[in-house]
Amino acid sequence: MSPANREQVTVFLDGIWRQMLGDISESRGVSKEKLNEAADKMLMFYPAEDCVEYGLADTLIYKNDVRNYLKILIGIDEDDRMPVLTLKDMVNVKKNVPKDKSGNIVAVYYAYGAIDSGSSYADSENGINSEKVIRDLRKLKENEDVKAVVLRVNSPGGSAFGSEQIWYAVTELKKEKPVIVSMGDYAASGGYYISCNADSIVADPTTLTGSIGIFGMFPNVKGLTDKIGLSFDVVKTNTYSDFGMMGRALNDGEKALMQNMVNEGYELFVKRCAEGRGMTTDEIKKIAEGRVWTGAKAKELGLVDELGGLDKALEMAIAKAGLDAYTVMSYPGKKSFFETLMDTNPGGYIQSRMLKGKVGELYNQFDWLNNFENYDKIQARVPFELNIN
Repeated sequence: MSPANREQVTVFLDGIWRQMLGDISESRGVSKEKLNEAADKMLMFYPAEDCVEYGLADTLIYKNDVRNYLKILIGIDEDDRMPVLTLKDMVNVKKNVPKDKSGNIVAVYYAYGAIDSGSSYADSENGINSEKVIRDLRKLKENEDVKAVVLRVNSPGGSAFGSEQIWYAVTELKKEKPVIVSMGDYAASGGYYISCNADSIVADPTTLTGSIGIFGMFPNVKGLTDKIGLSFDVVKTNTYSDFGMMGRALNDGEKALMQNMVNEGYELFVKRCAEGRGMTTDEIKKIAEGRVWTGAKAKELGLVDELGGLDKALEMAIAKAGLDAYTVMSYPGKKSFFETLMDTNPGGYIQSRMLKGKVGELYNQFDWLNNFENYDKIQARVPFELNIN
């Protein structure tokens, strides 16, 4: 890590930990000092009784006795029947079926994963296909039954071009009906780009957001090709005909062109944030430059309006639309298991599961390299994978 990045990560990591300590302390009635002591002790290597001693658990019972314990908690006799729904039961519950006759729909649109420029890669289960999102948001805009939209964003960003296209679609949607953004674990860089022009932004205190910045990238495998004795010859008609050749580093002229494009993209990103948040570009630049913030700090800085989860965002959307009767519906529709299984796009179900099985925690890095050709060279994206402990 560079010193600046180490400082940044330390600040938001400490912020997340303080939030967690506060929440657990309040919920369990245990002091923060005792919780830190438990964390430093690494209780998972101690007898389970220590978890009860530190207040992290109430009692110790065998799995076989859980059902009887639940009966005691809800006040029914041990011999009474207690139906239990499994996760599979909940997944199979029918969704998107209006429950009232008002015709008023509050749409929750889920935008999860990396943002692409419209290529097939992000059509997989792990990404945001910008072209599809644009189509979907246009349909929500044109649907007269949809009275408000909650855009649920959980994204580290991605293509700067794709982010700008989604930003415009959100702007157009906002002209017709309220748009409230609900941020998940992270809505950073391009994830913030697509959020910044909503009517209001809601984030969890521990959401990672901001990271207002972009970068350009081209692979350079010269070190590898030199090692194995592979060389390249080039014949070209113009100065930059071989721009981006993987067998060498960018030359000074190419770097200058790339830097100019990055600078223009950054200024546009800052402008979009300033317009959306009602701030000046100078105010945005003071908290931009790729800096990552927690949701709690982002609220202090004016990047976020309210702290809370999806329920809070829904409450705000319903109030802004002035609805008394309504139905909450989720978009886009989920692929069936068979459709997911037969997904042959790069990054599809079978390929991703096989790769995850082989490389485990290194999957994200392998996935990045495996699909590099599908990524835009100009990225509005958090340039590192967070593995927080």
